[in-house]
Amino acid sequence: MTAGIASTISGAQQGVPSTSNMVNGLLVFGVISGTARISSTMTSPRRRPEDEELVWGIGRSSELKLFNFSQLSDATSNFSDENKLGQGGFGPVYKGQLPEGLEIAIKRLASQSGQGFTEFKNEVQLIAKLQHTNLVRLLGCCSQGEEKILIYEYLANKSLDFFIFDETKKALLEWNKRKAIIEGIAQGLLYLHKHSRLRVIHRDLKASNILLDIEMNPKISDFGLAKIFSSNDTEGNTKRIAGTYGYMAPEYASEGLFSIKSDVFSFGVLILEIINGKRNSCFHQNGDFFNLLGYAWKLWKEERWLEFVDESIVSESDMLETMRCINIALLCVQENAVDRPSTTSVVAMLSSETMALPEPKHPAYFGYGGRAT
Repeated sequence: MTAGIASTISGAQQGVPSTSNMVNGLLVFGVISGTARISSTMTSPRRRPEDEELVWGIGRSSELKLFNFSQLSDATSNFSDENKLGQGGFGPVYKGQLPEGLEIAIKRLASQSGQGFTEFKNEVQLIAKLQHTNLVRLLGCCSQGEEKILIYEYLANKSLDFFIFDETKKALLEWNKRKAIIEGIAQGLLYLHKHSRLRVIHRDLKASNILLDIEMNPKISDFGLAKIFSSNDTEGNTKRIAGTYGYMAPEYASEGLFSIKSDVFSFGVLILEIINGKRNSCFHQNGDFFNLLGYAWKLWKEERWLEFVDESIVSESDMLETMRCINIALLCVQENAVDRPSTTSVVAMLSSETMALPEPKHPAYFGYGGRAT
């Protein structure tokens, strides 16, 4: 990308490594799609086996950069608190600036993080193969000793939860903008599920994993838990349940079953949060405990759905669109996966004002703190 980047993996250059590299005794990584050349700062003999594995795994990408740790330390003023953007399950996230002025977001794996090298490598190798306007763009990574760092495009407006769950900032998102965010997330999911080179199940779709650019366009992020399916597979199973409660489909939370439909469930929860402005996981109403799904369902059945809508976006001109989005969200959070729409159907329903929508059945978890009975 620039001279400030320590090493570029490139399939565009063919031929024999340079004389200087040979003199310095650098490792020559065989031809992958062209000859991959790694600078001496990134091919230290002290590199551990998993670091080599990472390099081999991403070697086909002509876009992804390998950064040196010292560059990232310089870019963040030694990972100063002033440059810290937030803290996630992976570890702290920092804002940085490269010498040529490019702003970047740097996600540094915490030493005590439950997400280790496997998740780190999973995200690098997966997102490097994905390109869509509604997916965050990974610029590169650093795997140097104990340091595992991901480098992304910097998005000025942080994440969706920063806006919709804040009593002041949520007013900045009027209905048309919220609808555009819902549609953008749906387009990103459709790409993952159907139109990318891979069939990808995200498994951790939530408000904090939706980043917003300067124009408030949404970008799905955090692919550490994502799974790749073949075109013939429809679901997978795992004994290790990982994700975020409140967004997990019931079949995944209880049995470890995940599929496109479990992502659709998470998306339905997200739509309801965007419309209501409160988190599903900590929702209280009128002294009774309901999660957001139960509250939305109760008001829908009583034809009082307008009470569900965040007061800051209530508008007579938008009532029909808002009602349709609540309907679509309730379809997405159906208890049984077979009753949920496909991602293709969700996008079609969101983009049409006239398509007839099915009447939803009761959602999962709509009772008091548990599953429906």
